[in-house]
Amino acid sequence: MKDLNALFTHFVRDIYYAERQILKTLPKMARKAQSPDLREAFEMHHEETEGQIERLEQVFELLDLKARGVTCEAIDGILAEGKEIMEETDSPDARDAGMIAAAQAVEHYEITRYGTMISWARQLGLTDAAELLQSTLEQEYAADDKLSKLAEGALNKEAA
Repeated sequence: MKDLNALFTHFVRDIYYAERQILKTLPKMARKAQSPDLREAFEMHHEETEGQIERLEQVFELLDLKARGVTCEAIDGILAEGKEIMEETDSPDARDAGMIAAAQAVEHYEITRYGTMISWARQLGLTDAAELLQSTLEQEYAADDKLSKLAEGALNKEAA
């Protein structure tokens, strides 16, 4: 990657791959959730993720590139950890707490990536791309906040 533009393109492809993997994982998490509120949060974020992928496809159009991802080992590792929690945690309440922790790891990864890409898009004069990415970043912050409230409100206590 020879310059900031190439790095930005790589990150867009990276997060595109990540969002598509997350989209596949959220229904599994919703099915495993004991808490109806947690199940609803995962289902709602699945719908949001579909919109996030559409916005990334718009960013690809702005860059005059075909929408395609590049393997993101970071998200693969985070999702593998979440899968392990879903499969190996016997207590439904503890599984919910673990899935929240795994989901927040995903959110935090996304928040860092989107924040960086917004900054780079602005630096590169890609105002429209920055606005699209900003919309997604706001959803990621809201999802993280909702998960924190679920965990702190009841689910961690029930798991204890």
